[in-house]
Amino acid sequence: MAYVSPKEFALIFGVVAACYWNSLFCGFVFDDVSAILDNKDLSHKSYRPLTVFTFRLNYLFSELNAISYHFLNVIFHGIVCIIFLKVCKLFLDNKSSLVASLLFAVHPIHTEAVTGVVGRAELLSSIFFLAAFLSYTRSRGPENTIVWTPIAATVCLVAVATLCKEQGVTVVGICCVYEVFIAQGYTVPILWYTVLHILQGKGSIPYCMLQMLLKLIVLMFSTLLLVVIRVQVIQSQLPVFTRFDNPAAVSPSPVRQLTFNYLLPVNAWLLLNPSELCCDWTMGTIPLVESMLDVRNIATVTFFCFLGTLVVFSLRYPGDSSKTVLMFLPFIPAVKPFFLLAVVAERVLYVPSMGFCMLVAHGWKKLSSNR
Repeated sequence: MAYVSPKEFALIFGVVAACYWNSLFCGFVFDDVSAILDNKDLSHKSYRPLTVFTFRLNYLFSELNAISYHFLNVIFHGIVCIIFLKVCKLFLDNKSSLVASLLFAVHPIHTEAVTGVVGRAELLSSIFFLAAFLSYTRSRGPENTIVWTPIAATVCLVAVATLCKEQGVTVVGICCVYEVFIAQGYTVPILWYTVLHILQGKGSIPYCMLQMLLKLIVLMFSTLLLVVIRVQVIQSQLPVFTRFDNPAAVSPSPVRQLTFNYLLPVNAWLLLNPSELCCDWTMGTIPLVESMLDVRNIATVTFFCFLGTLVVFSLRYPGDSSKTVLMFLPFIPAVKPFFLLAVVAERVLYVPSMGFCMLVAHGWKKLSSNR
């Protein structure tokens, strides 16, 4: 397990405190009103009992004093930064890991998640999200044996993360990528050759692959069970959006698909250049993409080409750079399901920004070493 020194701990919490101390005096705004002042636990059929429980603890100790709610958010953000540093140290050197963690700590895209009280769902979910991944990295024993205790802990932590916010379940995808391409060291050509060799009857499934499949089956089955339970709790009802808050969701084809795809590069650009942030992206802030000839489609095509290049590079070639890119890519779907991304919401980029910060720190290291 990666070690965080007292100096690193103090530095990160000091930076977080310096960056967000003024958020203590923000009061309750926007969604905070319905989630806290009006005491509505559910919003758009969300089921986040552990997040609501922390709100009730705040109320128990300070009633509706907004300072205590914001203070706890800042603490949670600091904890996420510390755990994220431990994750980075699995793939980067100490200096690059610290750069990634500090960048994550001060990234402007986190303003909504940290300063908005309801953003606590992202913060809490991220704590258990990262803890689940760290637990899974300890599931490989000597000679590729399986250590079941960390896997059981991973499943429990995934469940807790999901009870904070539904995106917590996406850490399972990151664990699967880690197991196949990092822990086992496979590349796509090796996997293809091995599978082809087995299908042709030229050999049996290697023992290490059997162990890997067993771990992934247990992990995926447990996750599926969690999803089924959650669906039953919310009675299989999906969010209902209006043209006011989600215009693309009620638009015909191909406007809906073009807009959905365009919002992915918009989100990516906010991570790279967060110079134009907005407290509310509804009410048609981003006009619909209504034609194939819309110049904004160039941004969509460019984004998917760049993403495809990263995927091909990281899956075909071994090496530290490929491993870092591989651990960046799975963070992309760690947001609301694709069909819900019909508006830009900055707080849902809290987890994807982890992969972005990791990639930037790795690129910075490479540029520094080549000078």
